[in-house]
Amino acid sequence: MIENVQVMKFGGTSVGDATRIECAADIIAGGARARPTIAVVSAMSGVTNCLITAAHQSASGDENAAGELSDALGRQHRAAIETLARDDDNRAALQSEIDRIIGEVTRLCRGTSMLHELTPRALDAISSAGERLSARLVAESLRGKGIEAVAVEATELIVTDSEHGQAEPLMDKTIERATARLSPLLARGVVPVVTGFIGATVSGVLTTLGRGGSDYSATILGAALDAAEIIIWTDVEGVLTADPRLVPEARTLREISYNEAAELAYFGAKVLHPKTLRPVADAGVPVWIRNSFEPEKLGTKITTHGHPTESGVKAITAISDVTMITVGGRGIVGVPGVAAKAFTATASARANVLLISQSSSQNDICFIVNSVDAARTVGALRAAFALDLVHHHVEYISVNSDIAIVAVVGDKMRGTPGIVGRVFSSLGREEVNIIAIAQGSSEYNISFVVEKGVMRSAVTTVHHEFDLARRGRDIHADEESGLIKA
Repeated sequence: MIENVQVMKFGGTSVGDATRIECAADIIAGGARARPTIAVVSAMSGVTNCLITAAHQSASGDENAAGELSDALGRQHRAAIETLARDDDNRAALQSEIDRIIGEVTRLCRGTSMLHELTPRALDAISSAGERLSARLVAESLRGKGIEAVAVEATELIVTDSEHGQAEPLMDKTIERATARLSPLLARGVVPVVTGFIGATVSGVLTTLGRGGSDYSATILGAALDAAEIIIWTDVEGVLTADPRLVPEARTLREISYNEAAELAYFGAKVLHPKTLRPVADAGVPVWIRNSFEPEKLGTKITTHGHPTESGVKAITAISDVTMITVGGRGIVGVPGVAAKAFTATASARANVLLISQSSSQNDICFIVNSVDAARTVGALRAAFALDLVHHHVEYISVNSDIAIVAVVGDKMRGTPGIVGRVFSSLGREEVNIIAIAQGSSEYNISFVVEKGVMRSAVTTVHHEFDLARRGRDIHADEESGLIKA
């Protein structure tokens, strides 16, 4: 096992065009000159959306979608090649490789349009092409800077189950394959540039880890190789105390715990994929969130214990593209199995439940899912409760999409008295109506549901109540003075 490895992941905006790829390569090169380095890259800006759109257009029978996709990808990547590949032979070889991948995905789209069918396996194969293209561009940029680099397909490294679109890693096999493939490269000083977002089943069938899954790819590989640290290079300074679009005075947090980061990602913070920290939390591998547009800034460090605050509250996050579904009626009071039936139906619709609340009288059960899953979930519930609805044991299955979840997050909220009271007292003073409340036994977060129209007010109110803007200023002052507060 190679020691002191660092894994650097670059998101779509960080490799968005040739200029950004050059900047990413500068960062990677600087790291590689100091220690063994692995780069994990997303597709160039807009490419994954373009691929998915073309796939669905093809499935609807659009015979022109494949050709239009080929032209668009060709133009975007050809322009990058002209800047990144300075040697004629290198440029020709890289163009040939790029053309080969574009040809593969074009043929997949044409086949989809002929069949009028887009299987999950085909969608994975099409949507993953962007990472395969960008990895080759980044590797070429690194070679132009004197750093030996090679594009590596993650299908050779990350072994997953066969759940296309949301695959999960099989870590024992991943450790075996990633170590065998990457360790010899690292030992020779070569930088592997790995395709993010992608894995493969034991038999070698390509899978994807879900949208935004390149973060997950980086931590899977970091855990597999026992990395010293992982750096997620993105287009923000780090994890903020709130969304700056809602709270302009929000500040970057210097250090947070795995638990806090996971809660924030789960409840809408876009800086991390929700599954990112799973592979590294047990091993205690630190994960940094840094800004590739301002690499001189320290960003946010995610560790086991984070950096405690006096108030206990670390950050506020919110998510609005959600729907509340309520199953209710007097007939369900005291009837066993109603909740089990509801959540079995929800699971059959492959919907992720974000929040659950139940009245003490058991007259109703309400839960929140992503809005994109709402119609499918309601259909599954109506099928599951068809007889109960006929006999009025269940009187209604209602839907409300005009809501938002707000989550108050902090590792040290547990055991700190008065936090819940302060949260809801501050909201009461601003006349923010609470629709539902949930607090986990871990006490890492207090979540509540409000009308979508008052989400900004709710987030701002709680942010002000715990003076998180001042906390952010104190953190930056500590960094500038070289002091770390206990």
